[in-house]
Amino acid sequence: MRWRIALVWLATLLYPLVIYFGLGRFEPRWLALFLLLLVAARAAISRDPVWLAAAAGALVLVIASSVANQILPLKLYPVLVNAMMLSVFAMSLRHPPSVIERVARLREPDFPPEAVAYTRQVTQVWCVFFVINGSIALMTAIWASNRIWAAYNGLIAYLLMGLLFAGEWLVRQRVRARNENA
Repeated sequence: MRWRIALVWLATLLYPLVIYFGLGRFEPRWLALFLLLLVAARAAISRDPVWLAAAAGALVLVIASSVANQILPLKLYPVLVNAMMLSVFAMSLRHPPSVIERVARLREPDFPPEAVAYTRQVTQVWCVFFVINGSIALMTAIWASNRIWAAYNGLIAYLLMGLLFAGEWLVRQRVRARNENA
């Protein structure tokens, strides 16, 4: 089962590049099959309502792309993914524990109140990231060339996520050291 999950995540990560490189070889309605397979695979491994809603949204994009034979609906998939991630993170702020707290508790079940507050702030930062990243994904889908869309959504967005992860890790080390010295 883990290899299936890994394969679906890999396909999701490679999605913009598959679409970009497929554009010169296939009509959009045929490229929509890749998204359909990705959505079906994701729905098969996760029965979580959020991801089922994302699958339904992606299915709408597949149908729109297939019927109109247009690439734009397929380019909107990263926008949908960012919107779904934003909703997951934002809902966890309304109904704690936050996503980041849940992940952190996997390693450290005993969590001081300062850590709960910190993970809540990190979850808020990720919400802002998803708003900005999703907005840029939308702008590149609508106004940028296919090359710029693929570069942003297939590389730059992942580099920015990596920078956010690394930056948060550095901040966390400083916060942890400060709290241990206090």
